[in-house]
Formats: sequence, structure tokens, C-alpha cells
Amino acid sequence: MAHPAFKNLLFATGAAGAAVFLLTMQAPGYAQGGRGGGAQANQPPPTGKAAAPFDPTGYWVSLITNNWRYRMVPPAKGDYAVIPISAAGKKIADAWDPAQDEATGNQCKHYGAASIMFQPTRLHITWQDDNTLRMDTDAGTQTRIFQFGKPSSPAPSPVKRTWQGSSVAMWEARRPTNPVAPLEPDAARAARYLKVATTDMLPGYLRKNGVPYGESAVLTEYYDLYQERDGTTMMIVTAVVQDPVYLETRYITISHFKKEPDGSKWDPTPCSARW
Repeated sequence: MAHPAFKNLLFATGAAGAAVFLLTMQAPGYAQGGRGGGAQANQPPPTGKAAAPFDPTGYWVSLITNNWRYRMVPPAKGDYAVIPISAAGKKIADAWDPAQDEATGNQCKHYGAASIMFQPTRLHITWQDDNTLRMDTDAGTQTRIFQFGKPSSPAPSPVKRTWQGSSVAMWEARRPTNPVAPLEPDAARAARYLKVATTDMLPGYLRKNGVPYGESAVLTEYYDLYQERDGTTMMIVTAVVQDPVYLETRYITISHFKKEPDGSKWDPTPCSARW
């Protein structure tokens, strides 16, 4: 039985188009945008907010369109299906004990950046400033910060690790299939997506039953928006987790979110080691 906090979430079946999006996104036609020539080279780069090709702000609700049984109900101990877990990862997962996590104050191990977007949750996305995008989740009451542009000073060393880590964001542009054919300015703006790279995460769980990711894990996410024919705004989040210790290869998830008109259904809940 799913946790009561999820009672207001929307659910859907099927994930048509998600795999196509992922394959297209990884094709050679994708390249970093934002470079200009001529007189533009002397202009300061636009802020993350000014360069945004779409508006990601507002309230969003996850649509559980794939892997329902792993996302809505905590799987049994030892259920690692679809995760390329390594021998070292299995050793950690086989020792999973939610009571121990509760006793040590680690209830949020499944609410870190590498797994939070694949959970049933609502998002509230806002611009904290012109170069900082803020994302709050009601599941686990977490806050993610996406920083655009280079920091003005080097980060202190060692970096303090957190559940959400340190995230650097950029707008990237899709190039035409024919690399010789340039995009028109308006088309180039409309054909961009948000890329977010996250490091410095505290060790956490990819799945509620203790499947781990560690301090060496790197998370790369791709955010893309589109509109249904009925005007509904949808967001696809493709997450790629790489962990040289606990994974044998990349672990990829695709999550779908639907934009909501307001925050009337926003319901922050604390982290739970069991639900």
C-alpha cells in the first residue's frame, strides 16, 4: 500500500516518447550552445534566467508512468532488478536496515539528488536570483539549488557534502541533423534543454531498499518541456547516475511531471526510511 502522502498524486500509464527523447538527446546532434561570434563576443554572457528557452518555474506533480512497483511501494530487501548494481553495491544493500537508518538520523538516504526525482513527489521551482534556480520537493522536504555560470571564487576545500550535493546548470542546444545547416535564432532558442551536473553528494540510496550510491557518484540530468495538444505542460527529466564503486554501468531513469495551476496540493512530508 502506498504512503498516504501520495494520495493526491496523479498517475498515468505508458511512457511513449521518453525513450526516443533519451536516445535523441545522447546523439551527436546535441551540443553545448550559448557561443556567439562577432560583436556578441564582447557582450557579457546572459544570466541563466535571461537565457532560459522555457519557463521551468511553478508547481509540478510526478506522473508515475514507469516502474510503478519500485517507485510507489518500497521493494523487498535484495530486489535489485533493472539497476546495474556491482558486487560492492550488493554487499551494502544486503545489509540494509531501516531501523539503523532511523537510529542514526539517516532517514533521508533515499531523498538525495540521485533518487529524489524518481520518487512520487511534487516540485516547486523558482528563480532564487538571475543565476540560481531553486527546486523544492514536498517528498522529504528537500531543496535543490542549480547554479548557472562560473562561481566568482573557487569553492572551499574540502566541500561539505549534502543530500542534494553541488549542482551546476547550463542551457544546451540541439543541433540540426545536418551539422552544416545552422539553426535560425528563434529555432535555436526553442530547441534548448536544461542540463544539470551534480557532485559532492552524501552517500544515499537509489532505491528505498538500500541500493547504494556513494561519494564518487556523479549525477547528470536533462530537463525538457513540451505541451500536449490540450495545452497541458509536461516536463521530462532524464537522470544518469555514474558510480564507479557501486554500479557496473550507468543507471538511467526517466521521470515525467505535469504542471499544476497552483500550490493548493503542495504537501511537504518528512523523510521516511520505510515509506
